[in-house]
Amino acid sequence: MKHRPHHESRHTREREDSEEKKPIIMHTGHVHNRPENGSGECPSASLSAHLTRLPGDAACSSGDVRIELDSAQADHGERPSASCPRPGSQPQGRHSQAHARVPPSSEARHAEDGDLDPGEHSSSASELRLVFQWLQKSLPYILILCAKLIVQHAVGISVGIGLLTTFLYANKSLVNQVFLRERGSKLQCVWLLVFLGSSSVLLYYTFYVQSLYYSLIFFNPVVDSPTFWDVLWIVGITDFILKFLFMGFKCLVLLVPSFLMSCRSKGYWFMFLEELGQYYRLLTPVPVWFRYLIGTRELESFMGWSLGILLALFYLIVKLLGFFAQWKTFRKVLQVCCTRPQYGVTASKRQCAEADDICSICQAEFRNPTVLICQHIFCEDCISLWFNRERTCPLCRTVISECVYKWKDGSTSMHLQIY
Repeated sequence: MKHRPHHESRHTREREDSEEKKPIIMHTGHVHNRPENGSGECPSASLSAHLTRLPGDAACSSGDVRIELDSAQADHGERPSASCPRPGSQPQGRHSQAHARVPPSSEARHAEDGDLDPGEHSSSASELRLVFQWLQKSLPYILILCAKLIVQHAVGISVGIGLLTTFLYANKSLVNQVFLRERGSKLQCVWLLVFLGSSSVLLYYTFYVQSLYYSLIFFNPVVDSPTFWDVLWIVGITDFILKFLFMGFKCLVLLVPSFLMSCRSKGYWFMFLEELGQYYRLLTPVPVWFRYLIGTRELESFMGWSLGILLALFYLIVKLLGFFAQWKTFRKVLQVCCTRPQYGVTASKRQCAEADDICSICQAEFRNPTVLICQHIFCEDCISLWFNRERTCPLCRTVISECVYKWKDGSTSMHLQIY
């Protein structure tokens, strides 16, 4: 074995050390990492962070990746994969470093993306909060506009409130008188009749110039080129006056003595008058709305004239559909009033004695006792009033009547017919 000189072996070791300290160049496409810049950061960590494309890594740049392997680490037996991965293990080290260097902000962002559905409720709540804040800021302006509208339509609002209170008072009083039957006050019925008649006459006399009573006979009142508010005014007053009119007819029925007309017969008359009033109220707004939809002001242009005619035709078609639907109901009421179905048969004295001769509804002796199919006995007038609102027996809840005749108690519908 040939021995080398001492100086020659020393030059050989220096050359080997210099070769070990040369940087290893890894071509990764567009990624270029420089060696350590004195901060102690591993270049492979910055490489993996750039490969995951996380924001905020300023040490990444495009190009080659230079990794300097220290010979001291190799001499001490440290595995490069612990701090800087080997070139052969790039995919695994890159993947693990990408997961190791994910910042907490990114994790929070992914958690928020996973909880996106509950966040929709918070967004809707924030929108409602914004709407509430807008209404709170706009409240003074809304109050100003409402005050202006009240001042402009003070007469119409006051008349409407007066008509509504008059109707509620008369309707409640009329129902109470029907419920009391023979114990009802005739004087109260006369007072209701005078009160309703005087209120209607006073209203028409106050607005005599407009001739609002023309609407009762399907004519247009004396109003030149009526606006939308004028139409509502005319139709609303006409509807209330018709209610007062048919409530007056019910008061006249109440004034009829009991020996001429029983309470049960009066109930059928109340039902007939109410259905007739609703049918009549359905027709009275037609001329007023037809005139408004035609629009005399828009007749100057062809478009205004054709649009007015089209809207008026649509209104008449819809009104005819409502007319036929109401006619079916009115025809059933006429059939019931003519046939007057019986809820039971006349009870015998033995049956009344078994029931202790006491009606369970009025707690008095039987008057014209009627036994139902469930064998319970009641007064004829008492059970007739009961079936005005119910269909079953008051004691055992057996179904006796197929339908409820709700207008037999003398009440009037609160529905305002404005179209």
